[in-house]
Amino acid sequence: MKVITRTIWILSLVSLFTDTASEMLYPIMPIYLQSIGFSVVLIGMLEGLAEATAGFSKGYFGNWSDNSGRRVPFVQMGYALSAISKPLMALFTAPLWIFGVRTIDRLGKGVRTAARDAILSDESTPQNKGKIFGFHRSMDTVGAVLGPLAALLYLQYHPQQYKTLFLIAFAPGVLAVICTTLIKDKSNKPIQRERVSFFAFLGYWKQSPAIYRKLAGGLLVFTLFNSSDVFLLLRAKSAGLNDQSVILVYIFYNLVYALAAFPIGIIADRVGLKRMLLIGLVLFALTYFGMAIPGSRYYYFVLFFTYGLYAAATEGISKAWISNMVSKAQVATAIGTFAAFQSICALLASSIAGLLWYGFGPAATFITTGIIAIGVVIYLARLPYLTSKV
Repeated sequence: MKVITRTIWILSLVSLFTDTASEMLYPIMPIYLQSIGFSVVLIGMLEGLAEATAGFSKGYFGNWSDNSGRRVPFVQMGYALSAISKPLMALFTAPLWIFGVRTIDRLGKGVRTAARDAILSDESTPQNKGKIFGFHRSMDTVGAVLGPLAALLYLQYHPQQYKTLFLIAFAPGVLAVICTTLIKDKSNKPIQRERVSFFAFLGYWKQSPAIYRKLAGGLLVFTLFNSSDVFLLLRAKSAGLNDQSVILVYIFYNLVYALAAFPIGIIADRVGLKRMLLIGLVLFALTYFGMAIPGSRYYYFVLFFTYGLYAAATEGISKAWISNMVSKAQVATAIGTFAAFQSICALLASSIAGLLWYGFGPAATFITTGIIAIGVVIYLARLPYLTSKV
């Protein structure tokens, strides 16, 4: 049986193109916003609203996808919204417009995420889900390498031409949307037009299998202390790395992630998704403990290497494990519900990290997070590895 199917290839290419477009803009987004008059406070409000939109909508649209029995329309609409938001950012600079467009971009992520992951789950079996989700994460993260490299290359010859870069980013976004038209739903059931309640996914938490709640609960505690990668980059910067080195170490992290996700997924299918997830969390803890100690330029490249391995061993693997715990009819709701709570915890995490950094210094921030990660490892190690029979 062919493991990496045509549908998985197409979805993975879609993610690669979309991430190329998004990551092309990630390094310059704060600079661009400040250039058009946004204060740091306003940028924080913008990102907070955008991420909250993505978080809550993942649960809503995941639940809607399961209820309708369809996946592809959500995938197509989600990627289309993200693509169209790129050139719109460059058209006008009024704060209200920027808030609206950024929200459209994150809404696109919320619309597509759970349905896309449900397709990946449907295209796999419990025995090869690590490989499937790992392959997708690998292709997705290739975009996170290509995007910043393209931005660096463009700005090298056209410094401060940020608006043009937003227009250039539209091209890979369009390629992603075109690719989504090649995916077909397995079900011929017409999509239901009656929408479910926006917070209907919250009811799933009460009805879901107890083992799902235990796993998701443990991962959410971890997320609550897993702050934005910006804090890792700030640590490298404060230790003496110049701007170019900071960008390079971020690209290096994504490259390690991209190269490792697929083979780690294959290994996870052999040794167990649970075991691989725990290994990934231990790598995370080691990285954060290491960040508490100042070091040289090469020292931080080593830490970002282990951080890339952590990401490869957890992000796709956790979704694969979750999808194995629930019935096929509820995969999108289960992943969407988890992703919704995860986004909320991620928002709080950066605030917690900021307060720790301000009050006790960067070392305390990283040591605290590392200790929490070890605690989650001990908790998850006691959970049984169960799969759904439905």
